[in-house]
Amino acid sequence: MERQRVAVIFGGRSGEHEVSLRSARSVIGALDRERWEVAPIGVTRAGEWLSVAETEEALAEGADTLHEGGTLLTSGRALAELGACDVAFPLVHGTYGEDGCLQGLLELADVPYAGAGVAASGVGMDKALQKALFAEAGIPVARYVVLRRWEIAREPEEAHRFVEDEVGYPCFVKPANGGSSIGITRVASREDLGRAFAAALPHDEKVLVEQAVAGREIECSVLGNEAPEAAAVVGEIEPDREFYDYDSKYADDSRTALHVPARIDAEAAERVRELAVRMFLAMGCEGYARVDFFVGADGSATGSEVNTIPGFTSISMFPRLWEASGLAYPDLLTRILDLAVERWERGAAP
Repeated sequence: MERQRVAVIFGGRSGEHEVSLRSARSVIGALDRERWEVAPIGVTRAGEWLSVAETEEALAEGADTLHEGGTLLTSGRALAELGACDVAFPLVHGTYGEDGCLQGLLELADVPYAGAGVAASGVGMDKALQKALFAEAGIPVARYVVLRRWEIAREPEEAHRFVEDEVGYPCFVKPANGGSSIGITRVASREDLGRAFAAALPHDEKVLVEQAVAGREIECSVLGNEAPEAAAVVGEIEPDREFYDYDSKYADDSRTALHVPARIDAEAAERVRELAVRMFLAMGCEGYARVDFFVGADGSATGSEVNTIPGFTSISMFPRLWEASGLAYPDLLTRILDLAVERWERGAAP
């Protein structure tokens, strides 16, 4: 089969910039070079798209962040190189990459791309919209409320009472749009609530407050377009602290344990897989996604969220679960890109 050129797009303006670089390095290193010619395209913190040569130079220097001036409108060379690619693999985590913005640009450019489309990416980035969609679809979710910045600022005491009446303690306060647990606080009492709002609001105008659900943190990988399937093996996160925050995920001294397979029985695992596919379809996802749950001691599963661009290092949970299910990392990447082209061809058909 003739080699195809794939643009691996990474970096970006969100707080997950460094995480994106880690994912990209892993994907670039693992892609089957007999099948794919790789064109890495980095996006700086300022939003400028670097050319392939500039990106390769930064990667060769071992950069963990991309610092250049300019904006998308000054990135003509990189966009021209993107237009010469057969397919794109977006790995920009967080806002302006995972939220439908980048997907919309690729749609306008008529470039096939891996992962969820514009609408599903937008919903996937907004935890409040996800919760409403899943509840409407009959998927078990934790109790939650949504508050806007102006509501909290105008009536802080009323906001506190609303949380207590509708959700209670303990609970989690999160930016509705965000990832990698940035801006998330576990709240045990009213005394913690103001501090939690202050931590979340710099990252979004909208805050999600949800009940803290007791149970194991379980993750499931889903792959496919019109007939998606869940990986045969599900995984479990065992945080090294009170909850799975940014440091627990990425700090060098983190002692967080990843259990593959998860320490749940076969019936509970099957329930997770079934709900994962339902959540994937309810959002209108295609390509791939990681779906997160809490599983109680009684085996009950509570849907948490769908991550449309999960971490993609070789030890990240999404590829690990497929590896444990019999699909090697390089083959998984090829399958994801084949699904991207398949979807584009379906949409381009007369």
